[in-house]
Amino acid sequence: MANSLTRDQVRELDRRAIEEYGLPGLLLMENAGRGAADWLLELIRLDAAPSQKAPPHVVICCGRGNNGGDGLVMARHLEARSIAVTILLFSDPQHLTGDARTHYEIIRRSRVPLHAWPTLPEDATAILSHLQSASWIVDALLGTGLTGPARPPMAEVIEWINQTADATGAKVFAVDLPSGLDCDQGLPLGPTVRADFTASFVAPKQGFNHPAAAAWLGDVRIFPIGVPRALLAEYGLAE
Repeated sequence: MANSLTRDQVRELDRRAIEEYGLPGLLLMENAGRGAADWLLELIRLDAAPSQKAPPHVVICCGRGNNGGDGLVMARHLEARSIAVTILLFSDPQHLTGDARTHYEIIRRSRVPLHAWPTLPEDATAILSHLQSASWIVDALLGTGLTGPARPPMAEVIEWINQTADATGAKVFAVDLPSGLDCDQGLPLGPTVRADFTASFVAPKQGFNHPAAAAWLGDVRIFPIGVPRALLAEYGLAE
């Protein structure tokens, strides 16, 4: 894929959009989550057979960082369009900060179903039950900043997502890139989500160019998040 971004460029572009152009990070996260939700809604409608009796159920697995914040935005937009959504947050909500914390507070007040696990319980039955109820699982656990193997509890959750999808046929939708995939190399750093679809933001990530990455990414679509053309041009991203 041409005109891709490295991990460092992703971080730098976000920082410059906020600091030099005055774009609130909250707005960038809102645009990212809404774009991903729009595509997922499109996929849900395409996937629904006329004879399907059970309505779609989306389970969104969120981490504590900005990737999880994108997932919270997705949940709000899907729920607003009458899609059944359950959020599984693998963090203490009190540990959320910045834009992700703001979107969590919106979700909490909106009464979208959310279950939080600051640490994994010895008995994971409740978590697995939620995952097994899903027709779509959204991976919003870890983002482009990951540089080593996912650690607990994310490593276990990644494995559960893959195992559940294999067992139930649920589709997996990754936010920005599958959790566990190296942004620059396109190879697994450890346990890695196998996505059917990946909604990535601003531009493809450099690792997407690696032939082996396709097995983890599935179908990829790139969504703008409102970064000005003048800034995109500096990275070779403006047509």
